[in-house]
Amino acid sequence: MTNPIRLEVSIDQQRLDVISDGELVRSFTISTATKGVGFAEGSYRTPTGRFRIAKKIGDGEPLNTIFKARVPIGIWDGGDCSKDYVLTRILQLDGLDPDNSNTLERYVYIHGTNREDRIGIPTSHGCFCLTNQEMLELYDLVAEGTELTVIPPVEKKGKLIFFDCDCTLASIEGIDELARHSGDAVFEKVSSLTHAAMNGEVALDQVFAIRMDIIRPDQSICDAVSQQYLNNVTPGAKQLIALLKANGWTPVILSGGFAPLIRPLAKELGIDHIEAVPLFLNEDGSYAGYGEDYPTTRNLGKNQVIREWKEAMLPGKVVMVGDGISDLETTPDVDLFIGYGGAVARPRVHQAADHWITNMTDYENIFSVLDTIE
Repeated sequence: MTNPIRLEVSIDQQRLDVISDGELVRSFTISTATKGVGFAEGSYRTPTGRFRIAKKIGDGEPLNTIFKARVPIGIWDGGDCSKDYVLTRILQLDGLDPDNSNTLERYVYIHGTNREDRIGIPTSHGCFCLTNQEMLELYDLVAEGTELTVIPPVEKKGKLIFFDCDCTLASIEGIDELARHSGDAVFEKVSSLTHAAMNGEVALDQVFAIRMDIIRPDQSICDAVSQQYLNNVTPGAKQLIALLKANGWTPVILSGGFAPLIRPLAKELGIDHIEAVPLFLNEDGSYAGYGEDYPTTRNLGKNQVIREWKEAMLPGKVVMVGDGISDLETTPDVDLFIGYGGAVARPRVHQAADHWITNMTDYENIFSVLDTIE
């Protein structure tokens, strides 16, 4: 006999409904992705559309069982909440639409979580999270093959503020510092290419590969520059980020720099989201390349990333803060562009910015400008 149960998720309401023969029989509060909805591999976004439960995992395991790669490895003791664990039971999902057909390969689940305090708020890495006790209940209600419909969001919520990193959140230009560690001649050549690109004199994609072919940074150089970011945090940046978050803004680093080098700075500033270029090293620490197809390696690439976030999150307000031409280019895709000249003042950016600042400690001025966005 066919299971009459079907499931329906509202992203807007953060709710999972259990429906039997057309009647609502149970509702669960859930958490979906903090980065909104989307289908790309590695996006950490929740897919929408039609799905089926491909596999039920965890029969007979105790409450709060920790799963890694769908295998039970122990019991969560209620302590460490710095990591997001997959707990108690797993309902593995398979997408039935063209857009979500990669869901099985993305390992998108319905599962229990060690962060029950965040249930009801979009905070997952793409999965659907329930409290552990309710996960047990849901697991027993459904069968493999049960269908699930995830309704895309329609309500505008939240506020996004994108920050460039180099010469904005930190006073250094990371790629130039990578070059500096390779000698004066390399530094002079690379820094001149960087300034030409940031001033809009040459296309960014024309110089990106050239600079990296010249530098070819190894692990030791990368570690040194990562520390330099921490040593050169823009005064007031950390406090500004805290104030923004307290006022409902979600900060995102949007950079043509390299994600592994920027990550410690993001953690120090309290920024959870980084959109920056992947950098690859071999096991011996030697240079192995970078994400050549990553959007921020080219002009208008930041626009692409912002549009993806807007589609995923449906924010009410969107702002960009930065010092370079690639930041200024985002103007058509944001509600407000704030030019920053506290490290390097670029005339073209200054002239065209909606607002110009040179000091990130001028919190009252910054928030008064943000408040003008309708």
